[in-house]
Amino acid sequence: MGFEYMFFDEALRDRFVAFAAGHGIASTMRQDEIDGFVIELPDGLDDDLQDALEAEYDAIMDAQMLLAESDEDMVSHAVAGVTVTLSDGTTRAVRIPPPIARRLFEHFTPEEVHEIATAIAESVENPVDGPICHKPPQ
Repeated sequence: MGFEYMFFDEALRDRFVAFAAGHGIASTMRQDEIDGFVIELPDGLDDDLQDALEAEYDAIMDAQMLLAESDEDMVSHAVAGVTVTLSDGTTRAVRIPPPIARRLFEHFTPEEVHEIATAIAESVENPVDGPICHKPPQ
């Protein structure tokens, strides 16, 4: 079994296949059981070539994300969320619009995004009157 790459857009799939072929790599394609296409490349590729393929795939996935975000039907069903625990022990999901979530996850780890959401929830539960630079009593 080789390396498998998932695609949802035919043009982006073809771009990756052409990129691989341009580097002398044969690929196989099959329809995914749920949606999209799976491209398989052989094992044993040179590390530099594998790095180039991964960089191209990452660029294509960025393009795929932009396409998805511009599709009103798809975006209307997409949602991201972070679960936070409130001071009374209840948990709540903080919904984050997909474009904002994408930007957050480009720059922060999931744990850091959770910390940010938790800090915001704590601040909402325990508002501080007065200037923001004033340290609240503990």
